Amino acid sequence: MKILITGGAGYVGNELVYNLSINPEIKEIIIYDNLSRKNYNVFLDKSFSNKKIKFVKGELLDSRLLKKVLIGVDVVYHLAALVTTPFANEDPHLFEQINHWGTAELTYAIEESESVKKLVYLSSTSVYGVPNEIINIKTIPNPKTFYGMSKLKGEGHVLRLSDRIETIVLRCANIYGHSPSMRFDAVINRFMFEANFIGRISVTGNGKQHRAFINISNVSELLGKLANTKLDSGIYNLSGKNISIIEISNTIKDIYPETEILFLSQHLTFRELLVEKDHRLNHLITISDITFKDELLELKSKFSF
Repeated sequence: MKILITGGAGYVGNELVYNLSINPEIKEIIIYDNLSRKNYNVFLDKSFSNKKIKFVKGELLDSRLLKKVLIGVDVVYHLAALVTTPFANEDPHLFEQINHWGTAELTYAIEESESVKKLVYLSSTSVYGVPNEIINIKTIPNPKTFYGMSKLKGEGHVLRLSDRIETIVLRCANIYGHSPSMRFDAVINRFMFEANFIGRISVTGNGKQHRAFINISNVSELLGKLANTKLDSGIYNLSGKNISIIEISNTIKDIYPETEILFLSQHLTFRELLVEKDHRLNHLITISDITFKDELLELKSKFSF
């Protein structure tokens, strides 16, 4: 089996490459990435079975190169995206170019491929916006950010292929946890970094708002299993737990008692974004008894000092 991972040098990509590299049925893994995040840790990860792994530097909008690297590929994981923190807005043009039209170019190239049998697209719960009720798979998307809008448009291009190949759209909650190619702009990872190295956590608003989170180990495990597991084409919500920002802060303070929690604009109240677990994915995720605090202690153990 031959695998292509767009965005394979990123936070999730690094973990997925490892999971796939120990799968004996997979003979080749191609990391396709433009390295725009300037994160090169995937190239230094000694845990890989490197005989299987190849790297191609390329853009999603480079249709000619995409068609070339797709030759002989059986499964495509589309992780590449311009990513932002949940409710932040940046240049809408960049989101449109990368997350929307970049995904479109990839699907056009897959349409011309004679080998691709499965496409897995990592979308985001940001496509739902901020509804008043807990989100489930029946909730109608209503994105409020350029990021969410672009990811929803990307979903449309992916699902267009569902009558030809197996197409899986995973609307993923906020990811946290250790990876060699770690992101520290996501809230839990950022708070842990601030507590460990600065001794102060900065919380914007009153911190009472809940958000949906999932550990990167669960995300990479599920993605890895999809290489060999058939799943009905369609949309799935990939979420682990709903936690308030203040709960996260207090748990981290239990781990780092000397940490100061600094509230910025404490009068602000943010709306909730809670996601119901999609039980159709249960068989692809190992259910663990480990507590949230234990997960953060595990993350703490990964810091060099």
